[in-house]
Amino acid sequence: MIVRNLIHRPIAVTMCLIALIAIGCISFKYIPVSLMPDIDIPQITVQVSYPGASVHEVDAEVVAPLRSQLMQVAGLKDIHSESRMDAGSIFMEFEPGSNIDLIFIEVNEKIDRAMNRMPKELERPKVVKASAMDIPAFYLDLSLKNEGVGKDGSLPKAGMKFTQLGEFARNIVSKRIEQLPQTAMVDISGTTGAEIICIPDEAKLLSMGLDMETLSKAIQSNNITLGALSVVDGLYRYNIHFDSQLLNREDIENVYINHEGRLVQLKDLCRVEEKLASRVGLVRHDGKNAVTMAVIKQNDAQMEDLQKSIGALVEDLRKEYPDISFDLTRDQTRLLTYSIDNLGQNLYVGAVLACLVLFLFMKDWRLPLLIIITIPLTLIVTLLSFHLLGISLNIISLSGLILGVGMIVDNSIIVIDNVMQRWRQGMPLADALVKGTNEVFTPMLSSVLTTCSVFVPLIFLSGIAGALFYDQAMGVTIALFASLFVAVLVIPVYFMVLYRKRKTCPEGEVLDRKFHFNFYTPYECGVKWVLRNPVKSVTAFCLAIPAIFLIYKGLEKERLPYMEHNDALMKIDWNAGISVEENDARVGDVLKQVDGMVQTSTAMVGVQDFVLSHTEDLTTSEAVVYFQAEDGETLRQAQEKMRNYMAERYPHGTVEFGVSGNIFDLIFSNDDADLEIRLQRQGGGRPDVHEARAFLDTLSRRFPEVAVQPVVSERNIQYVADTEQMAVYHVSYAALQARLRMLVSQNEVYAINEGARSLPVIIGERGMDSRRLLQYTVRNDEGVDIPLSYLIRETQGEDFKRLYSGNGGDYYPVKIAANDRTVESIVDFTERFVKADPHYSASFTGNYYSSREMIGELVLVLSVAVALLYFILAAQFESIVQPLVILSEIVIDVFWVFLVLWLLGESLNIMSMIGIVVMSGIIINDSILKVDTMNRLRREGMPLVTAIWRGGHSRLRPIVMTSLTTILAILPFLSRGDMGSALQYPLSLTLIVGMVAGTLVSLFFIPLVYYLIYRKRG
Repeated sequence: MIVRNLIHRPIAVTMCLIALIAIGCISFKYIPVSLMPDIDIPQITVQVSYPGASVHEVDAEVVAPLRSQLMQVAGLKDIHSESRMDAGSIFMEFEPGSNIDLIFIEVNEKIDRAMNRMPKELERPKVVKASAMDIPAFYLDLSLKNEGVGKDGSLPKAGMKFTQLGEFARNIVSKRIEQLPQTAMVDISGTTGAEIICIPDEAKLLSMGLDMETLSKAIQSNNITLGALSVVDGLYRYNIHFDSQLLNREDIENVYINHEGRLVQLKDLCRVEEKLASRVGLVRHDGKNAVTMAVIKQNDAQMEDLQKSIGALVEDLRKEYPDISFDLTRDQTRLLTYSIDNLGQNLYVGAVLACLVLFLFMKDWRLPLLIIITIPLTLIVTLLSFHLLGISLNIISLSGLILGVGMIVDNSIIVIDNVMQRWRQGMPLADALVKGTNEVFTPMLSSVLTTCSVFVPLIFLSGIAGALFYDQAMGVTIALFASLFVAVLVIPVYFMVLYRKRKTCPEGEVLDRKFHFNFYTPYECGVKWVLRNPVKSVTAFCLAIPAIFLIYKGLEKERLPYMEHNDALMKIDWNAGISVEENDARVGDVLKQVDGMVQTSTAMVGVQDFVLSHTEDLTTSEAVVYFQAEDGETLRQAQEKMRNYMAERYPHGTVEFGVSGNIFDLIFSNDDADLEIRLQRQGGGRPDVHEARAFLDTLSRRFPEVAVQPVVSERNIQYVADTEQMAVYHVSYAALQARLRMLVSQNEVYAINEGARSLPVIIGERGMDSRRLLQYTVRNDEGVDIPLSYLIRETQGEDFKRLYSGNGGDYYPVKIAANDRTVESIVDFTERFVKADPHYSASFTGNYYSSREMIGELVLVLSVAVALLYFILAAQFESIVQPLVILSEIVIDVFWVFLVLWLLGESLNIMSMIGIVVMSGIIINDSILKVDTMNRLRREGMPLVTAIWRGGHSRLRPIVMTSLTTILAILPFLSRGDMGSALQYPLSLTLIVGMVAGTLVSLFFIPLVYYLIYRKRG
């Protein structure tokens, strides 16, 4: 009734569509665009800072008690910790769907309860929730243009001008960036300040009987700031301010010391210098000293708006400050824009190819034009629904649209084909439109529900993946229902408009005569051969079942498909107690090896000043280097060259390469090693350095082709106080500690505050050599100078640089990158090794196991999807046999998909498995309609073979058309130019192979199975 009313009111329908299109276009502007969906990441990190503590003190006194307390938090899935000198971290992962806000509160409460048992000098640990804000949108590097490499090729050293650059970055640039409405904050690292150092003349102090403590007290006593004093003079009250504050180097030099009635100025006893502060970390951009600024986006801000604002601001800064270089690196907006643009472009190309197929197959140019209307209308309705449901445009939701583009024209093809059949039978056009549309509405609704139902089992996926692909499921579901809406309510209206002047059904025009191809002939030959050789066909089907399991074992299993990058992060640990200056020089040497191969680089050497946790915590002997090459192949060559240089020049150092970091990697946490061996002692606890090194040496000899990183350790100097000697010479611990702090220039008297800048005043000498240290003296309680060598003895030792613990206790991790077969061999060797040696035990984790767990879950999802399809088909056909006929083609399709993946060297991953699940719901649609047609013809009294023959003929053109439109719509995604395309590649490949195989099975194999089942009833 609705269709009959609508076909006579084309203007009203057109006005409604124009209004819908206008609303859809307006809502499109308000749909947020992001790389990934906005979902909670169930991870919390607890960061501990304990300056001056050794790695064992941090682990035993702070990290271990906190970890045992936090293991009681509800919903905890995994917990592990990492301790190092001065600091530690506890990483917590929770079950998907957990309320992270409530867990965050509970974690803080647990920490508050544990603080009473912590060392008093310990700062309260920081609790950080993982979120999309952890990944900066940009890094902005500031450097001086006139700073160049030395004549000898050495890296430029920072001077006082660079200190001013740091103040400029902190006080000017960061403030201007934070004023942008799209910016949440700016995180800065690489700045350095100045300091005033008082270097005493030991000879003069000794001759006058003075010590450093006297100098320190003199400076402090001359730095006085009193509050306002109030005095009364008759009827008036006055405020008097007394200020004797030391504000610069000259003020400190002119401080007087009264020693036994003699006035001496500080500059007569020590050399006062203002110079660049001692650095524990630095940043270099392309070899120059730099300040790096991580720009953090507001949660509700559009990436595109932030990109435009930052771009305009940087251009203004370059014009205003021509002597400073402003370089944007690690641009997440470029990645997003490139991925989204590529996906959008592929979407348009796929739609054009699908339309081209329609023009070639249809007998009248009006019919393809009519069907083409479906694509933009469906996309607009889908995007409007995205806005109403709060779904963003991202890689996952766009993949749903991609899957839908090839299928949204199917409903229109079915409606038009059925209407044309009724019209050819002699019905008036209006009646043919009404009857033809109403007849196919129920089957089309069933087909849409069948296709969408395969997404329901995806809720069984564990982790974030299950929640993540909600966007994909919604994209496909909305697109299919929108296409059903357009096919039933819109297509008949414009069909009436285009053909109302025709009295009879058109039979074929110019396009049909030019591009006509008689594909019925090869179809008939194929069906005849299959029906005459049933044994061969059934045997091939039976052989496909064991072949699936054999190929499955030979396929590489990965959690995610390989995605090529042209940039990377290099983590270097020199495995030696070197200074930050030596660290800087070594990193420069490594980067020199790839001059000409790397377009840009940013080296973060030593301790960084970032507040947020987007960059890994480093020590003075570690570095993280970001570098970008022209393409993925050049990047791999540069990585190999640097790895070989490190192995040859610094064999004890470790180097690891990883992705530069984006929201996709944050969500999926794909930075785990392929295999991680957690080595422990048999009775519990981690092995010592020598035991771990012995195991790694054995592993390296057994698997020389595998890069096994050396044990990450450090050599420490320990000064052990002789308590007996201290008692003999009347030296207290406090005096000894104070003297040592002064000698190593850690005795900060006070700091001069200059606005946001702090200028420390230090007594002592920077860079004191350990061999000279014990040559100095300390004054005892009786005023006698005692040599430090009498009171302290020096020892050296080797220990782990980092200590690791988890649910299973303390362990040492051995991380290995290898393929599946090598991993299996290493696991087998390790199990035999620990079984033969009673000192060791080992457990295993890594991507090898997580990928298999994910694939196992997806196999379960596929099984549930097939069972669900069986139930729907059994209800539709009122038969328990015919659903098996239709579902039998899934076996053949899966075999061909596995075979093609194996031949092309592709892995079995979450995207290819989801492609198989989705394919299962798509490929059976043609078989459903074909079996339904054969059933109807047999009910009308037609013989079995004739029904099979005629049913195949009537469905041949629609089957080929719908398959080709789906295949060609997905075909442009068989590329890997960006992250979005690389992510869609295995899904698209799986669908295309499955659709090609499924079409052939539907045309030839399904009639054979139908014939074999019903021939006795024929």
